[in-house]
Amino acid sequence: MIAREWSCRCPRDRREGFLLHLDRTGVRDAESLPGFLGHQILERDAPEGLVITLVTYWESMDAIRAFAGGDPELARLYPGDEVYGIESETVVLHRRVLAARWPTDSA
Repeated sequence: MIAREWSCRCPRDRREGFLLHLDRTGVRDAESLPGFLGHQILERDAPEGLVITLVTYWESMDAIRAFAGGDPELARLYPGDEVYGIESETVVLHRRVLAARWPTDSA
């Protein structure tokens, strides 16, 4: 499994709108492709706003290329991103996932 990590800085007052936009664009596009395994959206406070990170999980680099295009190291940005005043990272990180465990819901 490969984790693909992209981050941006987002103004606090545009957080909710941007999270909806992120779900409607990057997350849905990724979910529609073979080889997509899941995602997480992370957030941390920073002096200049919020840092929002999207981590997607994929079966292979070939699956990532189907999503990202010819250069999978470049961020895939979407029309409308600018409305939310984000400062996007232009490159993404890829890491092999060596181990992962999430507790199961016992209810």
